[in-house]
Amino acid sequence: MFANISSLGLFGLNAFPVDVEVDISRGAPQFDIVGLPDAVVRESRERIRAALRASNINFPVASVMVNLAPANTKKSGSVHDIAIFMAVIQAMHLINVSTENCAFIGELSLNGNVREINGVLPMVMLAREKGLKSVFVPYENAAEAAVIEGIDIYGVKNTEQLIRHFRGDDFITPAEHFVPAETSYEEILDFADVKGQQTAKKALEIAAAGGHNALLIGSPGSGKSMLAKRMPSILPPLTFEEALETTKIHSISGMLSPEDPLITKRPFRAPHHTVSSAGLAGGGSIPQPGEVSLAHNGLLFLDELPEFDRRSLEILRQPLEERKVTIARASGTVTYPCTFMLIGAMNPCPCGYFGHPRRKCICSPMKSSAYLSKISGPLLDRFDMHIEVAPVEYEDLTSKQKTESSSEIRKRVIAAREIQNQRFKGTAITCNALITADKLQEFCPLDDGAETMLKAVFDKLDLSGRAYDRILKVARTMADMDGSEVLKRQHIAAAAQYRSLDRKYWSQPS
Repeated sequence: MFANISSLGLFGLNAFPVDVEVDISRGAPQFDIVGLPDAVVRESRERIRAALRASNINFPVASVMVNLAPANTKKSGSVHDIAIFMAVIQAMHLINVSTENCAFIGELSLNGNVREINGVLPMVMLAREKGLKSVFVPYENAAEAAVIEGIDIYGVKNTEQLIRHFRGDDFITPAEHFVPAETSYEEILDFADVKGQQTAKKALEIAAAGGHNALLIGSPGSGKSMLAKRMPSILPPLTFEEALETTKIHSISGMLSPEDPLITKRPFRAPHHTVSSAGLAGGGSIPQPGEVSLAHNGLLFLDELPEFDRRSLEILRQPLEERKVTIARASGTVTYPCTFMLIGAMNPCPCGYFGHPRRKCICSPMKSSAYLSKISGPLLDRFDMHIEVAPVEYEDLTSKQKTESSSEIRKRVIAAREIQNQRFKGTAITCNALITADKLQEFCPLDDGAETMLKAVFDKLDLSGRAYDRILKVARTMADMDGSEVLKRQHIAAAAQYRSLDRKYWSQPS
């Protein structure tokens, strides 16, 4: 007696098809699983025995051999439980309905209930690509799977329900295609709550409009964290393609809820400074996404930047350039996307009051130098904008005048992004911050005044090639916000000012 059922596996973000083959033959009673299974897959034998008993089905007194094909690909996790269960009862001729063009994924509990699993979205996307017509998933994962159009999704609560469906006694109703509601920003922190700091607000608006990395430097209590935490309220909405990319990463991390199966707002990740290198970049025996990937298409905020482990910060350098992170393990190599805005916040010295207009810094030059040296030159160079956040004035704190809301700022940001979408149509570039070096001259034309200013700035500040590129990209964003196709002198001058704080703080004598 032989049966073949389709299932799906997952390694990192990469889903792959799995054929579950079951052969029941005469011989000493045994239940074996082959095909490079890990310990969790091998343990499914006991879960399936118990689930059969819960369904009033006696396990066959025979030799039961399960093969997970392809045999040279590692199978991990509990996602194949339902498929093995279905293959066993089909080989026992307990169901006669064809399961062709169907795939089964889900974990079984000992009482026959079906438990939710991680990574359903990328597996269902592969099932549609392979031409499968139906996918049976845990009931809690049905809304997530129903995000994908063109394939029937059946949410299964327990094995009894599954058996009745294939016997024709009580059919499971396919889940309705999930259509996300319009994105609401009402519950997100608003820039209107921030008193004063008009210069810093404008700088962060520019950063949001072009997708630029920004470093906020200022004394304690000046509002650095308050400003950064309100950045999600002015970021442009996700496109559907971006939402799928982002949701896939959160799906395999088990961070989706049945109520919100599709991420429609740009992620905001703010890990504590004690986060490990693996927590930041990703890792594990089966590589899982880190904070940089969970922030894909969104924002990664690192508060108290010098307090982070130096090695963890240096790990960021390559992902910031390549927009992906590759994790190599003995079990295989996984690449996760990580296109994100990096916002850092820090004090100018250990006590926090260097350069303060009213309070005296008590740090020795050596202590200040050691503190600032935790941020290496190469990492500092990867921030497009250095923003000084001045202490808040009493008049600003007590003012009853309403400040500009996030919704008003977001309109300007979206307008600037629309200009960029038209400019970069047909390319892989999505915003000014991602303009590649070979496209800078094409997308960043300068008038004579801008050319002269850029040369003067480059020579005077002794800029690196990377800093030159980033000044051009920030100036491109400023020109877009001014409605100018050509970069002008004032755009270059303003962009260069956002690269000057390293001279003020990092050039102090030690």
